Amino acid sequence: MASGPLPIRLLAMDVDGTLTDGRIELAGDGQERKTFHARDGQGIRLLPLAGITPAIVSGRASALTARRAAELGIVHVHQAEGDKARCLLALCAELGLEPAEAAFMGDDLSDIPAMSMAGWSAVPADAASEARDVADYVTHAAGGHGAVREAIEALLRREGHWEAVLATFRSTSTEVTP
Repeated sequence: MASGPLPIRLLAMDVDGTLTDGRIELAGDGQERKTFHARDGQGIRLLPLAGITPAIVSGRASALTARRAAELGIVHVHQAEGDKARCLLALCAELGLEPAEAAFMGDDLSDIPAMSMAGWSAVPADAASEARDVADYVTHAAGGHGAVREAIEALLRREGHWEAVLATFRSTSTEVTP
């Protein structure tokens, strides 16, 4: 009997162009600004409900990325990573996973090696065409505009977790508490 693909237990995500729209605003006072989408954050919070660990693997270091990751409870945050595939392999080893049990979402050329080794990969609609060519899933939304949430929903449906995750939000009680 042939066995199917290994279940996904890790989703590693790039930041700039994936969790954000890719723009980096550097103010005259040295402050950096990025915009994150609230639905992407909610999607990331769904992952542990399905036994999937969220992680960030970014080529650029940013205090804002660290802050957003902390807000979302993302423990595995790897920034200033020049080799995202190597980082993904190390993260898998740390978590006791095979690369086939990992998913990776990115948007550009530097993400392709990690996407290619992962068991499942996704890109936002506005990703580099070369990244779209190797992705298992291309979102309808652009990076920073709900693309991560869309990919997470697709992943949870693919893995058979969507209904169970939804059930955690459904209430069978009709009582109203004052």
